[in-house]
Amino acid sequence: MRLSSVFAFVFDIDGTLVDSNELHVDSWDRAFQRFGKQFPRDQLRAQIGKGSDQYLPEFLTPEEIKRFGKELDEYRSELFRKEYLPKVRSFAKVHELFQRIHDDNKRVVLASSGKKADTKYYIDLLKVGNLIDGYVSGDDADSSKPAPDVFGASLEKLGKISPANAVTVGDTRFDIEAAKNAGLKTIAFLCGGTPESVLREAGAIAIYRNPADFLAHYDELVASTAER
Repeated sequence: MRLSSVFAFVFDIDGTLVDSNELHVDSWDRAFQRFGKQFPRDQLRAQIGKGSDQYLPEFLTPEEIKRFGKELDEYRSELFRKEYLPKVRSFAKVHELFQRIHDDNKRVVLASSGKKADTKYYIDLLKVGNLIDGYVSGDDADSSKPAPDVFGASLEKLGKISPANAVTVGDTRFDIEAAKNAGLKTIAFLCGGTPESVLREAGAIAIYRNPADFLAHYDELVASTAER
């Protein structure tokens, strides 16, 4: 990976910058049970990273989606916002990482499959509003990850930066697949719970434990690429 040729980063949020993935599993589990459906938690967890438009078809039939899919999605979103969102915590060193990227004159856009209101909440939680060039949520795209729409919209916010000069940062194989479909490469973090082998097989170009680990290696990456 050559950071010297990277002018912008497109960061996923859930599981990458904030410790929220298991809370999403909890909220989906409760929502499905409210509508008479129950699935193993490992199956629910395996699909985390998708927006509801991609998540629900993994568990419900087209007839069920038509009959109560929208109601279930709205219930789940409200449940998460009221009971789980206040429990979400930032991973360590996110603000410091963004400050370092900003000081390096590189740009940052946040790209989430989640709801716009949740994305705004996270920006306030992370205190990075003055360090980013914008954000894209699942509400801004026709299809959420692993479709490329969210990352395509992120590139539009970056203006004239080409996919070759930007890199995404995420924590699931869906981030990597969506980025690949948008012509982008992905740095992956392990803090979202996806096994390293899955991330490598999906095509991650580099893997770090979490934002703090990436920050710890950032300067040496810049130095090593500058010497070439």
